[in-house]
Amino acid sequence: MRILITSGGTSEKIDDVRAITNHSSGKLGKAIAESFAKEDVIIDLITTKQAIQPVGPTIQQHYIETTAELEQTLKKLMTEHSYDVVIHSMAVSDFTPESSVTMEDLETVIASKPSDLPEALAMIEADRTEKKISSDTDRLVIILKKNPKIIALIKQLQPETILVGFKLLVDVPLVELLTVAQKSLEKNQADFILANDLSEISGEKHHGYLINKQHKVKEAHTKTEIAELIKDEVMKLEETK
Repeated sequence: MRILITSGGTSEKIDDVRAITNHSSGKLGKAIAESFAKEDVIIDLITTKQAIQPVGPTIQQHYIETTAELEQTLKKLMTEHSYDVVIHSMAVSDFTPESSVTMEDLETVIASKPSDLPEALAMIEADRTEKKISSDTDRLVIILKKNPKIIALIKQLQPETILVGFKLLVDVPLVELLTVAQKSLEKNQADFILANDLSEISGEKHHGYLINKQHKVKEAHTKTEIAELIKDEVMKLEETK
C-alpha cells in the first residue's frame, strides 16, 4: 500500500527575502503520517522544511515551499507512482504575489494611464535591479493572483485513488462548516473531507468532523483522534475496493 500525504503550509515569495505564508505547523499532517506508518505502507510526504516532521522508516519527505512547487512535485510523484490513498492536509496559499511595487511607483503608473495595469507593474518589477525590494518607502503595494486549486488535480491524475481533503473555516456555525465541506467533497470528487474550525484548534485540541460520500459524519476532538479516525476509515474503504 502506498500513500501520498501533504502537510504544513506553503509560502509565496514577495522578493528574495520576504514571503506570504500561513500559520500551519504541520502537526496534524505529522500525526496522520505517523498513524499510517504503524501499518505496512509506504508514505511519500510533501511538506516544507519549516513544518514539524514525522518520524518513521517508511516515510519519505519531499520538500517544497511554494504552491507552484507543490503542484510540480505532486504531478511528478503521481506520474511516477500509483497511490492507494492521497491525504491532502497541507494549507495551500489561495493567492501568490504577481507584482510588488512602492506606492510612488504605483502613482507614477496610474498617472500614465496604462491600458493594462498588471502588465505595467510587471514592467516596473522587471526593471528593478535589486532582488530585495527597498524598505525606503512608507507603503508597499502587492498585487496577488489566484493560485490553482491543488486538490482538484488529484482525481484528474489518479481517478481510483482514495482522496481525503480538508476544509478549514473560522468561527462559523456547525451547519455552515458541514455544508461547505460537503460541497468541497462533491466538487473535488473526494472520498472524505475533514471539516474543522480554526476557533476550535489549540495545541493538541483539534475538533474535527470527517464526512464521507454517504454524508455520514464522524467526530474527533484531538489531532491524534483525527489521525486515527482518518486511518481507520480509509483502511475500511480500501478493503472494500
